[in-house]
Amino acid sequence: MKTLVVGEGEHEQAALAVLVERISSRPLQCDFDFISSPHLHAHHGKGQGFVKRAVHWCLEAQKRGYEALVLLADHDGRDERIREMNIAQELDLGVSRRAMGIAIRTFDAWMLADERALSKVLGCSVSRQPDVETISDPKGRCAGFLESVGGQVSQRHFYAKLAHAMDLRVLEDRSSRGFAPFARRIREL
Repeated sequence: MKTLVVGEGEHEQAALAVLVERISSRPLQCDFDFISSPHLHAHHGKGQGFVKRAVHWCLEAQKRGYEALVLLADHDGRDERIREMNIAQELDLGVSRRAMGIAIRTFDAWMLADERALSKVLGCSVSRQPDVETISDPKGRCAGFLESVGGQVSQRHFYAKLAHAMDLRVLEDRSSRGFAPFARRIREL
């Protein structure tokens, strides 16, 4: 299935594609774009910015000939994003196959959910992290782990390796407000 995967940052690009393919359990042809791509002007006027942005991405995916759209944004402490993304998921739009979600607090928090995968990828023992959806600076914590083992790989490569290694059931349990509903929507594609 030709799928447009839209996310926030460069460091999550490969990891998000890996997670989408692992969750869907079927081969996908994934192309990636950035949610705040400069060629897509979607946030005009007041209110429901993520609904507008999601609608524009649905139309863009359809225009580009994709069969499905996967769109993920960071929560960043803004609860309205969850509500807006849920509205956008349920709208009757041209792209019927879509999975939209909000990573609470950020995508980086998902990378902290499975201490076994962290230990394996880092090559050292990592203890279980606190509730990943409440960590105030998950990106900083991930960067700290990388730095503690010599920082020889990029954060992007680190995340991709974690996405391959982590137990998705653990991630769903540890990120019940963000990852779990997102994974359910991907399975429904």
